Amino acid sequence: MNIPYNKQNLVKIALNAKVDHPRVSGFYVGYDGKGRMPIGTGGIVYSHEIGDSCMNIAGDHIEPGVSMANSQTKENHALETFSCIGNEVKILSGSQKGAKGIVTGTHGGVDHTMAYFPKEVIEEMDGTEIFLIKAYGQGMKLDRFPNIHMMNIDPELFDIMPIDAKDNTLSWPVVTCIPAHLMGSGLGSQTMMEGDYDIMTQDEEANEKYGINNLRFGDFVAILDHDCTYGPHYKEGAVSIGVVVHSDSFTSGHGPGVTVVATTSEKGMIEPRIERDANLKTYIRAISR
Repeated sequence: MNIPYNKQNLVKIALNAKVDHPRVSGFYVGYDGKGRMPIGTGGIVYSHEIGDSCMNIAGDHIEPGVSMANSQTKENHALETFSCIGNEVKILSGSQKGAKGIVTGTHGGVDHTMAYFPKEVIEEMDGTEIFLIKAYGQGMKLDRFPNIHMMNIDPELFDIMPIDAKDNTLSWPVVTCIPAHLMGSGLGSQTMMEGDYDIMTQDEEANEKYGINNLRFGDFVAILDHDCTYGPHYKEGAVSIGVVVHSDSFTSGHGPGVTVVATTSEKGMIEPRIERDANLKTYIRAISR
């Protein structure tokens, strides 16, 4: 369904980045008291991509595809803030120069912006690549839904998704709904326009009850009773929609990360609609330009 928004007012700008190399600082203690030194964030992940499970991985906070950053702090914050899920990413150097992918999310704390490229492109990348990101989408406002705050989503991705507008409600496809009490790391942030916040996975019964064990990179999820217009906080009846951007974690209070794309504090304004294929991979062909 065509949902009018301020497309003619949105600004598309160029951002630059490079592959951000993984870092290791030593052992750390997980929620179970065990010390670990697992593979973590950064670099190029050849083994996992969007559509794959983000659970039970022999790693921590794994970012599928390519982890990008800018070497300058302020420039990197701009990269993370202005990049939106679905934005075009173009390789500017190396053997895969000219190949295109899409932004798949942003990760707070390590301040990474992640990108998907086709498997045959990823396999030939060596970690020295630089990229052009055509950032587009921040500032989106829906004409009929002024109380829904949009962020971090490319307009072309929004246009091709099966999002329905009925009366005063926006029906959004998600794979599951996450209750407010399971949201952890990232609470207290002042904005969700950069980074993510985590679904806590230390309760095995909750993981089974809410379908967390079945989560995949790129899944759309609804976070219930959380308003993320600015920083995330509890608000009964609020709903936030986000995309799973990194894997589970051994760290207390952490788990699969969610980059928020839509949020409202108004009860009934966003209605999550359960659809198993509500994943970025479903829409990649349409938004890979």
